[in-house]
Amino acid sequence: MKILLNNDDLNEALNNVKDLGFVPTMGSLHNGHISLIKKSKKLSKNTIVSLFVNPTQFNNKNDFFKYPRNNKKDLSILKKLKVKYVYIPKVKHIYGSTNKSKIKLNKKDKILCAKYRKGHFEGVLDVMNRLTKLIRPNKIFMGEKDFQQYYLVKKYIEKKNIYKIILCKTIRNKNGLALSSRNLLLNKKQIKKAEKLTQILINLKKKIKVNKNTKKNLLKKKIELNKLFKLKIEYLEIRNIKNLKYSTQKKNSKIFISFYINKIRLIDNF
Repeated sequence: MKILLNNDDLNEALNNVKDLGFVPTMGSLHNGHISLIKKSKKLSKNTIVSLFVNPTQFNNKNDFFKYPRNNKKDLSILKKLKVKYVYIPKVKHIYGSTNKSKIKLNKKDKILCAKYRKGHFEGVLDVMNRLTKLIRPNKIFMGEKDFQQYYLVKKYIEKKNIYKIILCKTIRNKNGLALSSRNLLLNKKQIKKAEKLTQILINLKKKIKVNKNTKKNLLKKKIELNKLFKLKIEYLEIRNIKNLKYSTQKKNSKIFISFYINKIRLIDNF
């Protein structure tokens, strides 16, 4: 396993490397990340994983500083997985002297997380654009839990490049909660609360009848769940996965949610 700490190392290591799969991460690796890496190893001859907590996608400075980091543990995991390349850049290696994003979201894309996290996806798209220009992968592997992120990267970046984005299923714990690095910031009681909410939403998706009243019904459900669990649900919406417009049919639709437990923001979709 080659650990690449700067762009010179990166360029030297990847010179003439073909069929390269890229798994972008912010570290604190869990089984969700591991599933992406295994998929990349299966579908690519070579795999590179980045460990980079990107400051420009955090609309809250405290969230950036609190974000869990453990490079030592991450490298141990990656070594066991026999990953060929690990890229651990510093901010200056990604942004140089220019850290302002030139990417602007269309008004119609400022929904779900983009509505509540100002500048978040501009930061995500910018760093993904920079990382892919440096790494020049053939395939990128992204998780379904961050579906809006996948949708926007595909829309704004993939069409301008030669690589293909491969969407990989959400990995959940035995009680249905989507794995997330942010889960490490919750205690056992808070994890149980998140699991119970997740189970309700999984059942809701199975039973829901989608029609013109669904938007209003989900708003009522959001208020009901806020009171039941004593937490803050930012949004609870059903949208078409092809264009993220409000959906009036169950086919090709997902229920999207973001919520806070003890100031820790979690997202999911079903």
